[in-house]
Amino acid sequence: MQPLFYACQGIRYRKLDVILTTSIEKLGKVGETVKVAPGYFRNHLMPKLLAVPNIDKFAYLIKEQRKIYQPKEEEVQVVTKNMEDKSKVYEKAAYRLLNGRLVLRRSINVEKFRAQSTKDDPIELRSPVTKDEIVAEVGRQLCVQIDPENLHLPTPLETFGLFDVQLRMPKCMC
Repeated sequence: MQPLFYACQGIRYRKLDVILTTSIEKLGKVGETVKVAPGYFRNHLMPKLLAVPNIDKFAYLIKEQRKIYQPKEEEVQVVTKNMEDKSKVYEKAAYRLLNGRLVLRRSINVEKFRAQSTKDDPIELRSPVTKDEIVAEVGRQLCVQIDPENLHLPTPLETFGLFDVQLRMPKCMC
């Protein structure tokens, strides 16, 4: 066998080291050095600026760009609310709840409505109104977030009409 024959095959299977400037799904992430075929680099990666040759000049530039454009982690300062701020928030919420009116739309139980003997009998709803539904509607209509534990509703509302629902103000968690 001739050694020159094998030397020629090496040119065909040669790979280039390149530095990726953008992440490519099947190749690698930004800044990684990968080996690719010369034709792939010349015809696809280099014209679209997806990669640069792995030489010292480009490696230094990529490293400096990373320092500049790398998002720096900022320290988050937690602002603690004092008792006055919390009490003001609670007062605003209480004022909104006191002067606000909550409207829930429900269908009535038609069979029981037709069968009622007098007009003074309460009109029953098809499905009762629960604590969770009231809490969700208060948040949506009055823009006040309350916990279901703070709402005093012994039984779900099953009849049509106006109701006063008591709300316990939460204790200060300072």
